[in-house]
Amino acid sequence: MKAALTALTIWLAGTQSALALCADDKLTVVGAWGQATFSIDVADDPQERARGLMFVEQMPTLSGMLFIYERPQSVSFWMKNTLIPLDMLFAAPDGEILHVHPNAIPGDLTPIPGGDGVQMVLEINGGLAKRLGIAPGDTMQHPSFGADAILPCDVPADS
Repeated sequence: MKAALTALTIWLAGTQSALALCADDKLTVVGAWGQATFSIDVADDPQERARGLMFVEQMPTLSGMLFIYERPQSVSFWMKNTLIPLDMLFAAPDGEILHVHPNAIPGDLTPIPGGDGVQMVLEINGGLAKRLGIAPGDTMQHPSFGADAILPCDVPADS
């Protein structure tokens, strides 16, 4: 019993350390189901956001694109020239996932609204949010969420 408790304590300490480390090309989603870290590309200007994942024929399982807006707002996406199904995770400025749109249909021009107060949107492979258990109320962690984030990134002491 004591060995199991020690192993759990070591595992939890490792989990907390992993959450504290951030990088511009990584994003972690945390929920009651656990956590998953995605390798991401960032789209943070109008041209990058307009292109998004258009013409991408395949994407590794734990990869995606993070769309970053200058301020919280109402956003809507479509799937023009997008070749693969995508899940869209719409997040507030503090990293809370507000809405999950599953399995957006490739090529569909129907607007996909994310709701109000959205500042970040993570696109991942279609069906992955359901397989992992990602749901509204879960939290994203990335340096772009800043100091008011639910899961802030650690900042090195010398910066």
